Amino acid sequence: MRPTSLDDYLEEFIAADGTPTCRDEATCGGVTVPRYTNEFWTARQRQASSIHEVSYRACFKPQLPRFFVELLTDPGDRVYDPFSGRGTTAVEAALLGRRVVANDANPLSGILARPRLSPPDLDEVRARLEEIPRGTGLCAGTDLSMFYHPETEGELVALRAYLIGRGDEEDDIDRWIRMVATTRLTGHSKGFFSVYTLPPNQAVSPESQRRINKKRGQVPEYRDTHALILRKSRRLLGRMSEDDRAALRRAGEDALFFTGDAASTPRIPSESVALTVTSPPFLDIVQYARDNWLRCWFNGLDAAAIGEGITMARTVEEWTETMGRVFAELFRVTRPGGRVAFEVGEVRNGSVSLDEHVVPLGVTAGFLPEGVMVNTQVFTKTSNIWGIRNNRGGTNTNRIVLFRKPGHC
Repeated sequence: MRPTSLDDYLEEFIAADGTPTCRDEATCGGVTVPRYTNEFWTARQRQASSIHEVSYRACFKPQLPRFFVELLTDPGDRVYDPFSGRGTTAVEAALLGRRVVANDANPLSGILARPRLSPPDLDEVRARLEEIPRGTGLCAGTDLSMFYHPETEGELVALRAYLIGRGDEEDDIDRWIRMVATTRLTGHSKGFFSVYTLPPNQAVSPESQRRINKKRGQVPEYRDTHALILRKSRRLLGRMSEDDRAALRRAGEDALFFTGDAASTPRIPSESVALTVTSPPFLDIVQYARDNWLRCWFNGLDAAAIGEGITMARTVEEWTETMGRVFAELFRVTRPGGRVAFEVGEVRNGSVSLDEHVVPLGVTAGFLPEGVMVNTQVFTKTSNIWGIRNNRGGTNTNRIVLFRKPGHC
């Protein structure tokens, strides 16, 4: 049941370790809002579904959207993410029985998210893989020898040709295999198709991989791509209950996945969204298309063209101008009384707190600011790899600005 007063709920919230919420005020662009600091969610509180375990750089934990979806919506409500990434909000909302809308400028987002709302049976995946030729002796047409053994490369080329050739005949099982293969292209263990490289949420350049190989004295070994796809499928599907599978499939029946500009989403009906939970691209921190060039190749996508369509503002002024247009569109699609949870984090070693810029943007669009939530958490291993150290003392933060559209649903 949703709280009668969001302010009272957040102020009285007690963290799992007994820590009470610290409430103070923050002035953002001349607007004073309450600020709540605590560990409101943590990966230790509830293990997320195995279906989330898809590699993608710059994504939040499933516990973040779950907190807001459970708190601010009812089953059957529509939940939206305009910067969907790997689809964490979409998948978590689906698991909770909500209707799903997702958008991203990067077409890889839909490739990674949509199949998980139509999870197949493992036997179906196994049978389909047996139908796909291995492609011994095939070459990619571009030099991938620094990543793959020749036989592995041949299997990838054959799988790529099969999936691209399916066209309109592509079904849920094909899409699942495409999604899993896309996430297995490169990584740092024998569970990936490639020789050892950086963590799997990005692909280094061929030149960088050659340097890695030389430094480590390694050459690509053969990896059985079909076996690894089946192995990863088993892990993704492994901890899901039948209720979870059913919830995902129900949500998948009318889920909307779009590829395009978050500031222009005419196919989303006006006043149809109960809650938006999102995390936009942050200034110039993450180069999405550059990191995903190999994933784009596998899926027959133009990485350069994708990069041109993804917002990578290099100044706060450019970023706020872009997000201002996004907020105007969010106001249109949000129903009266609906909310937006806008995760902005901290960037450039904490010297820029984007929440201070986001509050005025929401107000200008017509939203009522309800506060800033600061969720404190312990560093993750991946955060340390990428040098993300927002606070001192071994903690990291999510900063979420909360807005409500005036009126009642």
